[in-house]
Amino acid sequence: MKKYYVNKKAQSNGDHEVHTEDCRYLPDTSNRKYLGQYSSCKDAVKEAKKEYIQSNGCKTCSNECHTS
Repeated sequence: MKKYYVNKKAQSNGDHEVHTEDCRYLPDTSNRKYLGQYSSCKDAVKEAKKEYIQSNGCKTCSNECHTS
């Protein structure tokens, strides 16, 4: 189980990226929202979409949930 966070600030394409706690691209504490602990990024992205409908997995730390 890993802790997941969503970036409060959207990327240039409108996506709010979901990151693991150990990702090198994890946003500053002021720009992220804690989603919870999950065994898969799929559940974390699903949780993020409750607030940010356009959420996506980080290409680096949640690649299996990343869509281009």
